[in-house]
Amino acid sequence: MVFETRDQGELRARLRSLWQARVDEATIRIDTLCGRLTQPTTYRLSRYVADG
Repeated sequence: MVFETRDQGELRARLRSLWQARVDEATIRIDTLCGRLTQPTTYRLSRYVADG
């Protein structure tokens, strides 16, 4: 996992910085963890890293 936030705007800003750094979009994964009633929704940004 690279980054986790509850703020969708913060997630977008982090994605923009990755794209500006020319990170391959195919290696980026975004998960949305739905909070429902007891927990707020969380956004998780991960990046695939190949083994050695």
